[in-house]
Amino acid sequence: QVQLVESGGGLVQPGGSLRLSCAASGSISSIYAMSWYRRAPGKQRELAATITSGGSTNYADSVKGRFTISRDNAKNTVYLQMNSLKPEDTARYYCMASVTAEGYIEGLEVWGRGTLVTVSS
Repeated sequence: QVQLVESGGGLVQPGGSLRLSCAASGSISSIYAMSWYRRAPGKQRELAATITSGGSTNYADSVKGRFTISRDNAKNTVYLQMNSLKPEDTARYYCMASVTAEGYIEGLEVWGRGTLVTVSS
C-alpha cells in the first residue's frame, strides 16, 4: 500500500519559520501532483500549495510570498518551507499525493495524517 508521513510541525512564535516534510512510501509506480492542505480550528480544509511532477507550483493567496513548496522526486518527498508565520497559520497541515500504485488500475489520492503547526507567542 501507499503511505504518506508528515513531520516538522510544532510551536513557533509569530514571524518564525518551520519546514514541513512529507515522505511517500509503499508500492508506488508514479507520483504526480503533491499538495499541502491545512485545516484551522473551526474552519474548513483549504489548499495551501501544490507542486506538479514537473515542478510547477501554485499557492493560496494567504500564503503566497511566505511559503515555498518543493519536492525531491528521488526521495518521494515534498516539503513546505513556511516563513513569516502568523497566528492565523495555526492549523493541522496535511500532505496529499496523486499516485499510481501496483495493484491499482486507477490513480489514487493518498493523504497523510497531518502535523500540527501552532503559531503563538
